[in-house]
Amino acid sequence: MTSTPPPSHGRAPLRTVQVLGHGATGSAAHVRSLAAGLVARGVQVTVCAPREADETYGFTAAGARFAQVAPRTDPVSLASLRSACWGADVVHAHGLRAGLRAVLAVRGLRGPRGGRVPLVVTWHTRAHPEGARARLVHLMERRVARAAAVVLGACSDLVDRARERGARDARLAPVTLTRPREAAVPPADPDRTRHKERAELGAVDRPLIVSVGRLEPHQGHDLLLDAAHAWCALDPQPLLVIAGEGAQRPALQRRIDTEQLPVLLAGRRGNVPELVAAADVVVLAGHWEARPLLAQEALRAGVPLVAIDSGGTRELVGRAAELVRHGDAAALARTVTGLLADPVRRATLAAAGPVQAAGWPTEDDTVAQVLSVYDELTQPGGGHSG
Repeated sequence: MTSTPPPSHGRAPLRTVQVLGHGATGSAAHVRSLAAGLVARGVQVTVCAPREADETYGFTAAGARFAQVAPRTDPVSLASLRSACWGADVVHAHGLRAGLRAVLAVRGLRGPRGGRVPLVVTWHTRAHPEGARARLVHLMERRVARAAAVVLGACSDLVDRARERGARDARLAPVTLTRPREAAVPPADPDRTRHKERAELGAVDRPLIVSVGRLEPHQGHDLLLDAAHAWCALDPQPLLVIAGEGAQRPALQRRIDTEQLPVLLAGRRGNVPELVAAADVVVLAGHWEARPLLAQEALRAGVPLVAIDSGGTRELVGRAAELVRHGDAAALARTVTGLLADPVRRATLAAAGPVQAAGWPTEDDTVAQVLSVYDELTQPGGGHSG
């Protein structure tokens, strides 16, 4: 067993509790990275999440303690979360619903250094509800923003939103992500791996377009299928591979079969980085994301990216990707077709991607920023909680 570095200034080790909801890919991967970095710096970390989240992301393997807590707001679940937070110096919730549960669980809870336990909430994304549910989400956002000592937004849009909802302290905290470690090991022979991926998909002699995301309406897969009609007439005909699972699979498969589209629903895959690296073009059609993981993977791999211009995507990719207006299937189709026909432009984007990615904060940068917030809140007189 490795020893942890001694605490600074003779103080007891800082203890943090990280609260997750259902463990969406972005927030869960961030917490895994954050936990590993904090533990390496001598911080005691407890992750509160459903059991399957630890099985997928390996929080305990990163050195964190794990508390199985159901992501619900019933009295039993909140009592379990409050118990896990007992003795914490800082509680850090990830996402709006996790933030609300943390607000309820730590209310009145006193920390070991005196005063109430400060709550930090990271907003990784935002919801787009309609009707009565939109009002409910608005109230949740206001409750969480006002109760948190600090709200960290993954993009500028989220920081502005938190301030609009009454956050006393909202800061930009870009998150650089990777897939779970076991899926992120670089292949020994990238060219051979690329050929193998394309051969298994049936795309050796045809262009390969890749998209990754849960098969849910907000991921924009119907827009992708609309755009795929324009690729049917190309020779050779491109193959669009969509990796992911979700409730929309039967409806999407019916469209693919009925409309005879060159699209393969590849299901959940453990080798997404290799799949992305094998593509000629990666497409991100989701409605809104702060810092899309797929965009990060495409640019790092030097694969041309076409993405919907929404959320924090423009802020993330700069000039290293082609951006398309939300909801415009014709523009999406034209942009992808144009890239497939223009090897010079593809090469330009392929070269620009890693350069853009080099300017993103590293995982170490992210951990250092979060730890500085914790230190600020736990200094005598530094915490301010609701």
